Amino acid sequence: MAYKALYRTYRPSTFEEVAGQKHIVKTLQNAFSTNKIAHAYLFCGPRGTGKTSMAKLVAKALNCEEGIGHQCNHCSNCLSVTDGSHPDVIEIDAASNNGVDEVRDLIEKVKYSPIKGRYKVYIIDEVHMMTSGAFNALLKTLEEPPAHVIFILATTDAHKVIPTIVSRCQRYDFSKVDDIDIINRLKTIFAKEGIVYDDTALKSIVSLADGGVRDALSIADQVIAYSGNSISEKDVEDLFGLASIEEKTNFILQINRGNTKDVLEKMNQFIESGVDIKRLTNDMLDILKDIIIMSDTGDEKLLIKLRKEQVLNLVDEIDTSVALEMINILLEAQSEYRYVNNISSLFQVTLLKMLSTKKKQQPIPQKAEVKEEPIKLVEPKIVQPTINEEPIPQNVTKQEEPEIKNVSETETVPLLNELVNSGEKNRLSEETIIKLMVIGDKEMKLAMVEKWKNLESYKMHPSIGKHATLLASGRPYIMNSTLLILEYQFAHDAEKVNFIANQKSLTSMIKMISGIEIKVYAICRNESYEASRKFMELRQLSKLPRVTLDDIEIDIKGE
Repeated sequence: MAYKALYRTYRPSTFEEVAGQKHIVKTLQNAFSTNKIAHAYLFCGPRGTGKTSMAKLVAKALNCEEGIGHQCNHCSNCLSVTDGSHPDVIEIDAASNNGVDEVRDLIEKVKYSPIKGRYKVYIIDEVHMMTSGAFNALLKTLEEPPAHVIFILATTDAHKVIPTIVSRCQRYDFSKVDDIDIINRLKTIFAKEGIVYDDTALKSIVSLADGGVRDALSIADQVIAYSGNSISEKDVEDLFGLASIEEKTNFILQINRGNTKDVLEKMNQFIESGVDIKRLTNDMLDILKDIIIMSDTGDEKLLIKLRKEQVLNLVDEIDTSVALEMINILLEAQSEYRYVNNISSLFQVTLLKMLSTKKKQQPIPQKAEVKEEPIKLVEPKIVQPTINEEPIPQNVTKQEEPEIKNVSETETVPLLNELVNSGEKNRLSEETIIKLMVIGDKEMKLAMVEKWKNLESYKMHPSIGKHATLLASGRPYIMNSTLLILEYQFAHDAEKVNFIANQKSLTSMIKMISGIEIKVYAICRNESYEASRKFMELRQLSKLPRVTLDDIEIDIKGE
């Protein structure tokens, strides 16, 4: 008998065996128990997350001889659904049966009563591949099918399904399956198959699967074929061109030490050995997150990638501020990978940025020397700038003085309110942002970019450091005479800028570093990408709005 792949052998046979998707399972079970059965379902989500398996389970639950909602897996209906021979459960691949003629043939057969079960169930996979003519031919039947017919449409690209089809279905969105759910499923299957494994090997398989149970089982199949009935992390690394944990941690240490030559040589070794740069980037992010987690909590249970003894070696050498800066650079690269043809070149630039960041950190230890001369802090001739009677530290060396160009000995820094993390927010629509892009003043923005560097001088200030740090995390994106829009990597930073209660303090901070009094608004990277894409699309079609500043209603409030 031919070998049957693990993902086919171990398809879930009941709702309880489904890995993840608990919200969908519960909803369907409740619907069946109350006999509230829809005539059409739309299952959307990434590949390998259980859409087709769930469709077959629904077919079982509708036709099981023990009653609706049951999946006994003993009756002839359940068994024939499992082996794909049930005459009333029809699976159609829309990728190869996507035309009007195929749909008309389907419609012709819909009117006939079930042969064996209660319901005829049509499972149409990759439904987004159907032509518009085929969709239109299906519309009427999908809206008012015979009472004995249930349609289940499955797709990985829900946005390609026409709205009139979506509106006639109950839509269920499948999410990527949590790692722990995939690991538990693998453990169950390996126990049945008699496979010996390392926990680290399981984690590597799950990392490669990226939330897809089917992908995890396919990867496991390959590893078993490679290593036999005993699999280790090394087997997974060798088969899929992964770098070991030790290699990755040493790589990060070399970056932290600023060893440019060693870092670039190691990068070339990774590329020559076929290491996936995207996965390497993800793993480096997880390692850096573990450094911060261990530094801040000391709890090894919260670690993502490393064991306690591995992360402790890194914590002793890598400061959390450096780790955070590295994370920001890697996240920026991660978001750019999809837009470049040469990922290796972008990864090299990313490493050079990380090395450059580390080199900038080098002079910091010199500050310790200043602490040995406390007498400088109490010389009566020094008039310290104050804020709420708290002095800005004067323990700076001559090398650092030019950087703090906005803090003079006689300047009084304004008192700013504490930043809040909740409350009412300012909001601008995408349409308004596109209009602002049309009238944006490039010269003003470039001038503000230069002024933005002044925020670095205030980051460590005890009272206004948080304000400076928040603003410095973003970058000027659009500017005119009344509004500055900032772009942030993370949505939570943009949200914080947009809280109405923070507007007054942040505008005061901007005035302090630039001399310009202006309102501020923030968007995250995803929002700026979508706005830029729409802007370019409209420009290519010559449909950009013709507006002036007076035509745009900018409602930015501040307390």
